[in-house]
Amino acid sequence: MFQLLYPLIRAVQPFLVPVCCVCAWVLVLMLASNLWSAVAASVARSKRMHQIPCANCAFFTGDYRLKCPVRPTIALTEEAIGCSDHRHNNKIA
Repeated sequence: MFQLLYPLIRAVQPFLVPVCCVCAWVLVLMLASNLWSAVAASVARSKRMHQIPCANCAFFTGDYRLKCPVRPTIALTEEAIGCSDHRHNNKIA
């Protein structure tokens, strides 16, 4: 049985190394692309999260039960960006 496949294997053998090399590089490039897009998405998300003004607001309590008495449902969420009730905290720690 293997004697019938031997000529086929000998015919395909010169093409195996280049095909495997190309496949390996395609996998490496796909991995690098996925890592790059994950890092870019993380940076964009962190920039968005740093725009939330609640921690510097005069109404922010810091208590986990009631973070903001004015707008408790949106405190520390992305909805709080551009909050009309935000007052900058002028306290010196």
